[in-house]
Amino acid sequence: MAGKPSSERAALERQNQALMAVFERAGFEHIAPDIIQPADIFLERSGEDIRARTFVFTDPSGAEMCLRPDLTVPACRFHLSHAGNPADERRYCYLGPAFRYPDELLSPQEFTQAGLEWFGAREPAAAEARVLKLTISALEAAGLSRYRVGFGDLGLFSALLADTEMPERWRRRLRHHFWRPHAFRDLLESFCAGRSARRTSISPLVDRVAGGNALAVVEAEIGSRTIPLVGGRDLAEIAERLANKAADRQETPLDRKKAEALNAYLAITGEASGMDGHFAAIAGGGRFQGAREHYARRLFEMEELGLNPRRFRFAAGFGRELEYYTGFTFQIEADTPHGPVAVAGGGRYDDLLSDMGSPVPVPAVGCAIHTDRLKAVLA
Repeated sequence: MAGKPSSERAALERQNQALMAVFERAGFEHIAPDIIQPADIFLERSGEDIRARTFVFTDPSGAEMCLRPDLTVPACRFHLSHAGNPADERRYCYLGPAFRYPDELLSPQEFTQAGLEWFGAREPAAAEARVLKLTISALEAAGLSRYRVGFGDLGLFSALLADTEMPERWRRRLRHHFWRPHAFRDLLESFCAGRSARRTSISPLVDRVAGGNALAVVEAEIGSRTIPLVGGRDLAEIAERLANKAADRQETPLDRKKAEALNAYLAITGEASGMDGHFAAIAGGGRFQGAREHYARRLFEMEELGLNPRRFRFAAGFGRELEYYTGFTFQIEADTPHGPVAVAGGGRYDDLLSDMGSPVPVPAVGCAIHTDRLKAVLA
């Protein structure tokens, strides 16, 4: 809050106290994660927007560090270092500064984030509904009365993808491009095209890889041209990518109807409580049916908490800006003279703690509130 007049700092502090009171009354332990964090997990698992806007530096030992661009990853690291068993249920809340290069209105490079994280919840749908309810309650306690709630569900997408017959490496690539709609569509089309896919400048190299040892071909090519390695990939990674391209040529092309089903799902949008008819029209299998049941259970839990899903909007392609989400995602927007502003958001991220070193899977769901934006909206 440096650089603000004392009256403005006092108003922001009162607002933030109102937010945190809601979280603490709900039984979430107030923690203070470290501001300086290892940079790797942010750079590997955050979205492109955050990666490009993170303050990264090297410490005297040569380790790459950063000023935390959000507090979810620091809260995960706190949990892993303090919980005897990472899978044990823990509920945390926090309030503190985060740092990103500014790129839009109402986004200073240092801003305050309030939030909560719920690890190891035994009833996933109930926990998701509860986190959304607490986020809305905190915003209303701070004075926000007019807002819109939108959400998505990467669990539905992942289940539909798992039910679609294709090589697992194709699924991994499609999941990777979920956040890049144009790249996703182009990649999906290339899987349908199969052997007839257009040739590019690397096609001759792929031809050679298809007929021999990929690593040996890459080493010979790099050595003959004295080409420097760039982009952080080593020879083995380059060889693997080329080998995958060569293998793709031998695969049976993806059934176009199945590709159309994936695109049709991602185009679904509308009132959150009226989605099942749209889902039923998608030719998904058993996993997709299970994801539909989880979606319906989440809506039931929302209604049990007094929320009205008919007021919320679902968009199948919505995934927010962070790539570590794995299931339910949500965002709460408020209108300003400059257009809608996202004041809060969150969701489920069941793989993140394993990626950070947890020896056991840890289900996780949380939210974050951009308190400076909220204050600007209320003003």
